[in-house]
Amino acid sequence: MAVIVIPARFASSRYPGKPLVALRGASGVSKSLIRRSWDAACAVRGATRVVVATDDARIAEHARTFGAEVVMTPDTCRNGTERCAAALPALGGADLVVNLQGDAPLTPPWFVEALIEAMAEGGGEFAAATPVLRCDADAHRRFTEDRMAGRVGGTTAVFDSAGRALYFSKEVVPYTGRMFTDTEPCPVFHHVGVYAYRPDALRAYAGWPEGALERWEGLEQLRFMENGAAIRCVEVEGRGRAFWELNNPVDLDRVEAALHDAGID
Repeated sequence: MAVIVIPARFASSRYPGKPLVALRGASGVSKSLIRRSWDAACAVRGATRVVVATDDARIAEHARTFGAEVVMTPDTCRNGTERCAAALPALGGADLVVNLQGDAPLTPPWFVEALIEAMAEGGGEFAAATPVLRCDADAHRRFTEDRMAGRVGGTTAVFDSAGRALYFSKEVVPYTGRMFTDTEPCPVFHHVGVYAYRPDALRAYAGWPEGALERWEGLEQLRFMENGAAIRCVEVEGRGRAFWELNNPVDLDRVEAALHDAGID
């Protein structure tokens, strides 16, 4: 049984109140970020349950207005993985917990389905799995522009030939020193902020202290790696869909444009 958890907090340092921000869809209809993330989660095949995990009464009240199941979690959770771990006792006998972060409403369902399939086939070698998407020339350019402007945008991933994660960074890695054309394969992979965890790995994560790399990069998944737990990177295809998270207010136009282009109301 795979359960999708959408962790959501109001007090984001980069974008306070982000889950309740309204985004216009293709037809001009506005829905909150958390609602759009919920819609994305409900489109995933193979998930038996979707819950919103939050510590904020405003988010909980709003989520219930559109029929979401809500699990209240402590305000001491420092990231979405800790919030998923805090929600675990309320999830019953879940075999797999999927963290679909509340700032990623453009996540196509096949990204999450690929994780569920990979973890079902992979035995117990990996503690978690996460999708990676090869950057095209435009995505690579935007990543580079964000970093040159001092903005913390998306995350990149490097991994070995077996898909085992080597590192994740807010910098653009690997360093290339140049831009790419539309006809060239770009070696930079965009890390998509979705995780599928084994419950035991999630419990272990909650007991580990915050790691130095996790703290410096601000990337929760590095705690697994700093404690020797393997993460599988699953390469996925965009199939013509643009993918952006809502990390900063400047991303709002990008996400709304992508919703329009994908025909998502």
